[in-house]
Amino acid sequence: MWFYVLKRIALAVAIIVIAVTLLFLMIHAVPGDPAAILLGPRATPEMKAQLYQQMGLDKPLAVQLVTFFVGLLQGNLGFDVFSQRPVAAIVFEQLPYTIELIMVSILWAVAIAVPLGSYSALRRNGVIDQVAGVLTITTIAIPSFVMAVYALLIFAVSLRWLPAIGAGEGISDSIVHLILPAFAIGVGWVGYISRLVRASMLEILGESHIRMARSFGISEWRIVARYALPLAILPTVTILGVGIASLLSSAVFIEVVFARPGIGALIVEAVNTRNYPIVMGTVLVTSFLVVVATTLSDLVAAALDPRTRENL
Repeated sequence: MWFYVLKRIALAVAIIVIAVTLLFLMIHAVPGDPAAILLGPRATPEMKAQLYQQMGLDKPLAVQLVTFFVGLLQGNLGFDVFSQRPVAAIVFEQLPYTIELIMVSILWAVAIAVPLGSYSALRRNGVIDQVAGVLTITTIAIPSFVMAVYALLIFAVSLRWLPAIGAGEGISDSIVHLILPAFAIGVGWVGYISRLVRASMLEILGESHIRMARSFGISEWRIVARYALPLAILPTVTILGVGIASLLSSAVFIEVVFARPGIGALIVEAVNTRNYPIVMGTVLVTSFLVVVATTLSDLVAAALDPRTRENL
């Protein structure tokens, strides 16, 4: 197991280096003059040259990349060209809002999807299974930003039950402001996870060790909880790890729709203003989150099922 852990950590580091390099090149390929955008139309050539030197854009692209990685090893992500504050401080100010939104979204989705999928497998082709199948496929088909817009129009604008924008102040107010964004992100995952759990549960319930447990007179719900569910949720654990990237991309749209602070809103603003240090800092942090989540899901799956360790 320890050898598997070391291999996964090494692979994670390699993925982060490759991802940051590719995204660094893609960001610099975006058309537009960052100096003209930052300084405005009245900027003089001398002002542009000074800003280029300050941002390090006057150096060759390879030198800029090496400088970025050297600073990264020293814990330095650069400085914001507007406020002259450290990029790390700005990113980590916004990061808790995004993590909070993602965690609440996926936790409520899993809390509903796993029991729903398990019950649908036990009562296959029943009324609840058929109704749940239609509803879950429908929610999967609707994009999160579309769900966010309709949830905003219905519950915030028409009914005025919930706040429309912002993150709130204080614990109770923050929870209320999280309801609509977390619903918009998580509702599609309820359908996806429930169908995945149902399919896995149906396959496992037909295996020999489950039939043997039934022959000993063990109750069906105990068989499900103790013998079937730990194996049935393995695909869900893997999908959740990989799905962090999808959750982060959904959070970008949701934070813009609900005018919430967070990494998504920060990325959009930084790209629009060609603020390269902020863009690279946010890209690095989000890439790190995706790789860490994927690695943790693989390690959890390997701990639950040792056979998966042979796949790397």
